[in-house]
Amino acid sequence: MLINGLLLAVAAAALALSLLTVVPVPVAVKWRFAVLAGEFGCALALVPLGVLAASLAGGGGLILKTLTVVLCVAAIGLFLKPVVQAWRIGRGLPAQLAAAFGPAAPGAAPFSLRTLLRVIPPNGPVQTHTFAPGLALDFYPAFASAVPRTPAACVIVIHGGGWDRGDRRQLAGFNHGLARQGWAVAAISYRLAPAHPWPAQREDVLAAIAWLKTHAAELAVDPTRLVLFGRSAGGQIATAVGYLGDPAIRGVVALYAPHDMRFTWSVSREDDALNSLKLMRQYLGGPPEGHEALYDSASGQSLVRRGRTPPTLLMHGTIDTLSWVRHSRRLAVALGEAQVPHAFVELPWAAHGFEVNPDGPGGQLTAFALKWFLAAVTK
Repeated sequence: MLINGLLLAVAAAALALSLLTVVPVPVAVKWRFAVLAGEFGCALALVPLGVLAASLAGGGGLILKTLTVVLCVAAIGLFLKPVVQAWRIGRGLPAQLAAAFGPAAPGAAPFSLRTLLRVIPPNGPVQTHTFAPGLALDFYPAFASAVPRTPAACVIVIHGGGWDRGDRRQLAGFNHGLARQGWAVAAISYRLAPAHPWPAQREDVLAAIAWLKTHAAELAVDPTRLVLFGRSAGGQIATAVGYLGDPAIRGVVALYAPHDMRFTWSVSREDDALNSLKLMRQYLGGPPEGHEALYDSASGQSLVRRGRTPPTLLMHGTIDTLSWVRHSRRLAVALGEAQVPHAFVELPWAAHGFEVNPDGPGGQLTAFALKWFLAAVTK
């Protein structure tokens, strides 16, 4: 009886975690559990599968066993749901990207079941350079170019962290993956709020861009083929800087980021998972009233211009509770109205940080879409 009760408890816990692939994570629950459920669910499904096998093989009362079986089957289904949804999205992703950016030759399929449990450790050379006083970037040389030392397009990675934390070392394995595919990567640090409010971050990214252009020859980088890539807070910075009109910026990629800071303020709350109002106050100095110019300059959406805004790739999880999916939806509408080439890929199971597992559902789709985008806009 004790064993059966323990099996039931594990089944219930597995189901509770698997539900985070369907419903937004409650404020009282750490948001990283949602990432765990959505991006590592294929492995986690082995837990309720084992409980299911043990329950069916053991004795015990029929009611307790039936309840355990039902919970296990439901948990397994929900853990595997992102796999099915990623496969469906992957089937249509090449056509979506081709319609937005033109043809490309991505090589691998958008989503593969065989790579779900694969783990590729980060590897490859990294160089650290100081590009401004007190600020450094990690440079990952492209080493998969068809012609050795041919100047490569460079992806400038802007980290997330709510504008008050994080650094250039965030998800270094992702950067190694891009370098292996033939793009140089410059992951940059920038000054953080509240000590350094906006526009310090814009100034730092512009300084990094200027430094890369100046040192392009020694880095084997093409200074006319740059792409800004930002996550969360970094995505906001990426669009706010990338939409300024520098022709060297061939494209902008933003994952789960806000782009209209007045709208962001309007949907922020003190009791959410991040205390968003606090983040906004320390980043932009207070509410929009009295800080209109700062809010507008930090809003990539307000900078969208036909014929000037570079192609843009947006990706966002539908049930993201740290950055509402409407941020990306609204920017996609603005880009469409301005006839800017763009694609918006929405992942229905995904929470914040869905590409943390490069071989998970979100990671695979992100890598495929990004590779297509980079090949199309930097050719």
